[in-house]
Amino acid sequence: MPDEDELLAELDESEENESPSPVEEGSDAAIEQQFAKQPFRIVYQTNNFLLPQIKDLIALGDDVNLRPEYQRRLRWSNTQKSRLIESLLLNVPVPPVFFYENDLARYEVMDGQQRLNAIKEFLSNEFSLVGLQILSSLNGRRYAKLPPRVKRSLDRASISAIVLLQESQVKLKKAGSERYYEVRRFVFERLNTGGRRLTAQEVRNAIYGGAFNDLIVKLSRNSVFTRIWGIPPYQNADPNEYYEEPARQKNALYRSMGDCQLVLRFFALDKDEHIQGSMKAMLDRCMERNVDCTSDQAVALGERYISRLTFADRLFDGHPFSLGVSPSSHRPVAGIYDGVMLAIDKLWDDREKLLANKVALQAAYQELVSSARPTQPTQCQ
Repeated sequence: MPDEDELLAELDESEENESPSPVEEGSDAAIEQQFAKQPFRIVYQTNNFLLPQIKDLIALGDDVNLRPEYQRRLRWSNTQKSRLIESLLLNVPVPPVFFYENDLARYEVMDGQQRLNAIKEFLSNEFSLVGLQILSSLNGRRYAKLPPRVKRSLDRASISAIVLLQESQVKLKKAGSERYYEVRRFVFERLNTGGRRLTAQEVRNAIYGGAFNDLIVKLSRNSVFTRIWGIPPYQNADPNEYYEEPARQKNALYRSMGDCQLVLRFFALDKDEHIQGSMKAMLDRCMERNVDCTSDQAVALGERYISRLTFADRLFDGHPFSLGVSPSSHRPVAGIYDGVMLAIDKLWDDREKLLANKVALQAAYQELVSSARPTQPTQCQ
């Protein structure tokens, strides 16, 4: 099994030191003209939902999509969930959640996924309160076991929801760029500039929607991929259940979307002209290059990736991308994954020759890895 801490450190993307773009000089009249021509206006309304209403909305799943494709994966611990419940019982102001109306009376959760999920889970008796700092006597209690007065107080608590209405459905053009934002993704990115910091891959998942991003997520669920990287396999038919699997939620690579970042690296590094600047910049540019990828193009890219991945798995007897070829020393490394996958891609027409010389190739690989391995292991960056 891979060491999750070392692997996440290896996947950590160094931030680019980008100089801010120079401000274009212009007259007040020119600025006002640009402002007047800007079609982007948010149209929204504010609603209040009692906690039982929130539970019903999410549980039924007909009116609220808790996990649109641009949302992050669930990351709150039971302690964090419990303290939200405690705040609601103490009438501590809780930030509003943000919904996006994509069809009449149907909403996507843009911000507040963690809070809404915590409320739904507690009112469904899915976890006990832990780590409460003020109402510590409630620790260990589930919703069904709360004293009647406490339960009534919680049932009367409410969460404010700001709903972006359908009238806001426009696209924004980024200044000095050909890139367009959908309003929901633009607002999502702005909402998540504070609070718990999103990983770079979570941000990409939020702002680069489309067939290519969907492909990245789909490929990260491949059974060969999850086995190699030690991620619990996907077995449920309902896509929503992918986010609920407890074992997978404990996997650091999955929680941070490091699995999707690994898939993306293959496409970001596949051509020499793409290898320029920091890893973060290369991954961002790859998403931007493919933002208009069609469904047919995505299918072709997916077939290419899976064929190279399964071949690598076969070539190294089920233990590719490792510092060693034996099962006991198997620990996949992102840097080795990059090199092996790209080499196989470039030598794809000679794959039968590679298989025919598998034993010699593994021996040469082991010798190369052993000679390059430092005396004291260091983390790849």
